[in-house]
Amino acid sequence: MQNAYFKIRKPENEAIKTYEPGSNERDSLKLKLQELKSETIEIPLIIGGKEIYTERTGKCIIPHDKEHVLATYHIAGEKEVKMAINTAMEAKKEWERMPWEHRVSIFLKAAELLAGPWRDVINASTMLCQSKNAFQAEIDSACELIDFFRFNAYYLTEIYSDQPMSTKDYWNRLEYRPLEGFVFAITPFNFTSIGGNLPTAPVMAGNVALWKPASTAVYSNYFVMELLREAGMPDGVINFIPGYGKEIGDIILDNKDLAGIHFTGSTKVFQGLWKKIGENLNKYKVYPRLVGETGGKDFIFAHHSADHEALTTALVRGAFEYQGQKCSAASRAYIPKSVWSNMEYNLINQISSIKVGDVEDFTNFMNAVIDKVSFDKICSYIEFAKESSDAEIICGGEYDDSKGFFIEPTVIVTTDPKFKSMKEEIFGPVLTIYIYEDDKLDETLDLCNSTSPYGLTGAIFANDRNAVVHMKDKLLHSAGNFYINDKPTGAVVGQQPFGGGRASGTNDKAGSKLNLLRWMNPMTIKETFNPPKNYRYKFMNEK
Repeated sequence: MQNAYFKIRKPENEAIKTYEPGSNERDSLKLKLQELKSETIEIPLIIGGKEIYTERTGKCIIPHDKEHVLATYHIAGEKEVKMAINTAMEAKKEWERMPWEHRVSIFLKAAELLAGPWRDVINASTMLCQSKNAFQAEIDSACELIDFFRFNAYYLTEIYSDQPMSTKDYWNRLEYRPLEGFVFAITPFNFTSIGGNLPTAPVMAGNVALWKPASTAVYSNYFVMELLREAGMPDGVINFIPGYGKEIGDIILDNKDLAGIHFTGSTKVFQGLWKKIGENLNKYKVYPRLVGETGGKDFIFAHHSADHEALTTALVRGAFEYQGQKCSAASRAYIPKSVWSNMEYNLINQISSIKVGDVEDFTNFMNAVIDKVSFDKICSYIEFAKESSDAEIICGGEYDDSKGFFIEPTVIVTTDPKFKSMKEEIFGPVLTIYIYEDDKLDETLDLCNSTSPYGLTGAIFANDRNAVVHMKDKLLHSAGNFYINDKPTGAVVGQQPFGGGRASGTNDKAGSKLNLLRWMNPMTIKETFNPPKNYRYKFMNEK
């Protein structure tokens, strides 16, 4: 019997460890890196709490040391996907009836485990599997995932406490049911925290999930799954099914019990999912919820009043942290000629000082891109720029995949504001800059707003407040996350809810209660205390 309304403490964001020389956390992390590198593990599917081994396997490699195999992972086929669906639907019967405070407790425990004994293994596995330096792993796989668990638990209680007004005659209530069916979580390689959040946000609200991790992030995502199991996640609530996207997707999208998709990945894939679901609408019990974040072509736009040093730092960090493999990464910039003439040398000088290499050398700012496919795609843009009369590479432009997938931080300056690398998402360490005449601010703002189909993140730099207001108004629909005098990356859970519009997704704002609401199916309940005993209304009476 529950005779209490339970409250959850409003969380603070997890403190970021610095990993400075001589610190305990630095030594501990380096030991864990060596430990993980010293063994090759076998990663099964996890369905209903059981470890499933199939006849098909793939390899988890280190992108900056491509011959080093971290793990062999098993690949789900039709049999295993159908097993996962049936298992999830069976687990749903008990999970959706579990009191919410017990569901939430699992994730609060997971947050504490990740903040403590699991921190090194999740960070180290992310560094090795996705080639992230210590800081980039810390803010992703530790801090952000901890924040997702804690803040989503808190937001859940805020939503549940949001109730309609009642009168003395009747009591109105909202019951926030989970969706009727299962959720398919499709997660990307670039953020372990997204890998953890996409299946768990719906699950926290009482849903069950099938989790298909990116093939290049199976290793770190597997450890997240193991963390959730240690925290007490019941068997079958989340089923871990690495595999080929289309093969798994076709089976799932054909199932009548599909209730939603939580997705981060390419625009093309998400549009394909949307189209397929539209074609299958008559098969489903419900209209599936589609929540997707699909990348961007993010900008930095400078006004002539911009602070040159702050702008330079934003360009370097925004474009080249994690090798530009963030959907929020700055990949195009618009800089007035008066500013460019004073900052070009400093920008080139700073970028030229960047070290690229192994994650275990903590002096490296950049590491490897994720795989050969990505490497080849990024290099094709660099070669295109080298051969074009409309562009000049002012720094970087070299690459080497003999040991790992390394690409130098590269800056292209173009005279064509609609140059290929100004329009298309590259997802790598390539920044393209267009220099505009100071008196063509509005014309260039219009170019910025219309050049790319995306609308994820963007940043403006200006010390003139009137210019800030004007630029924001002109770029109103250009970005779902808009930054003033800061780089367009680094959204923090609870502070900058993340998501964009246009071709960048459904803008359902991960890191806020808005996202959790998408995984609920509210029921309105009206209870009347003294119901009428006669059908007649007063207006029907005669004198």
